[in-house]
Amino acid sequence: MTSLFIILMGVQGSGKGVQASFIRQRYGGIPHVSTGDLFRAMRTRQDDFARQIQQIMAEGKLISDEITCKVVEERLALPDAQNGLIFDGFPRTIPQAEWLQQHLASKGQKIGAVLVMQLDLYDAFRRAFGRVSAASGESFNIYSNSAGIDWKWVDHPDAKSNANEAHPARLEAHLKSSGERLIRRLDDANAHAIIKRIDAYLAETKPLIPFYAAQGVVHEIDASQPIEAVSAAIQTVLDHAQRSA
Repeated sequence: MTSLFIILMGVQGSGKGVQASFIRQRYGGIPHVSTGDLFRAMRTRQDDFARQIQQIMAEGKLISDEITCKVVEERLALPDAQNGLIFDGFPRTIPQAEWLQQHLASKGQKIGAVLVMQLDLYDAFRRAFGRVSAASGESFNIYSNSAGIDWKWVDHPDAKSNANEAHPARLEAHLKSSGERLIRRLDDANAHAIIKRIDAYLAETKPLIPFYAAQGVVHEIDASQPIEAVSAAIQTVLDHAQRSA
């Protein structure tokens, strides 16, 4: 089987998680690896390297490119990553991208495709701010996918008619079929946090696109399409990447 190493880039709400699941199923179960998940996993480890990272995070300091690359190197060494991997949130800097290129080349491998999930930033905001989920993991959106739910904005009991800014209204949503109350992620409920995530994505992605475009592996995917159409576009890119490897 041809190895397939993929970088998945996209602003929040662009459907990276859904499409990573599609890629895993379609291309031999290659793992979807988020650097955020890798660092969170370090909190439960007791070795010296993990303790070093725990201390850095506890102090609120930035984790260096060197340490980030070492974490990724550990993950790449695991058996399930030998035939490929979906990188999500890595690389974030040019030094990380250069390290990854050299590391893969040392093993006779390379990045097969950089999938850039393109989504209008206003749509990205709406997808995050309006997102609610059931306990089963099924996701809905009050702006674009609300057919199966009832939802409303509820004023805080202490809010006065002319001072609602002190107590913002709360989104309440329930499944029509069962009445189950739907969950909203705390960071999705914070408009400022959403905008910060969008700004961070733009700042991190802009220098990386030319780096990979020069290698001819950047493919822009219209993430505003229905999920099936996005998956079909990705499959066309990755099938070609495998044939060209």
